[in-house]
Amino acid sequence: MIKKIDKDGLLLCELQATAFELSLSMQGASSEIFIRRFMNSSIAKELDSADILQTNIQGKDIVERIDEEYGASNYGSVKYTPNEMYWIGYIYRYYAYTYGRTSAQVYKTVKPKELRGLFLPYHTMDPAQAIDRILEAKGLTIDFVNEEERQYGIYKRIRMAEKARKKQLKGAEAVDAKLVRSASEI
Repeated sequence: MIKKIDKDGLLLCELQATAFELSLSMQGASSEIFIRRFMNSSIAKELDSADILQTNIQGKDIVERIDEEYGASNYGSVKYTPNEMYWIGYIYRYYAYTYGRTSAQVYKTVKPKELRGLFLPYHTMDPAQAIDRILEAKGLTIDFVNEEERQYGIYKRIRMAEKARKKQLKGAEAVDAKLVRSASEI
């Protein structure tokens, strides 16, 4: 089920967006390299769990932790604009938070190059609406309520079949026991 954004979610979005923007001045790597590293990093996992809100970490600290985890790099030369990086960071975190996905899952679903191409038409939209449109364009819109009902229906059919099989086995065992008793009485 899609979670409604709350204060904690907005704080996480702001923190990640700021880190993405700061990466332009603090990192030598291209924007796409930074984003890939970030979305698969241990700090991203901390953002996924929201535990990081219990700390006093800032955007610059996050960028430094990426360097500590992966090492400094000057690989790549394409740098996105500060506005693009801020928006991409915000959208990634909003998506992860509201859909209950990890950063790595979100990254696999939508790549930075794709988000950059959508920046101009989507950056003035509400983030939830932008994410819905992105997922819809990819054919990934899921009516979570119907999906859960479908899965529960499958679960019930499996359980009912299992109960019927057990009942059938019990009946067969009872018949076998009667036959054994009958044979022993003869």
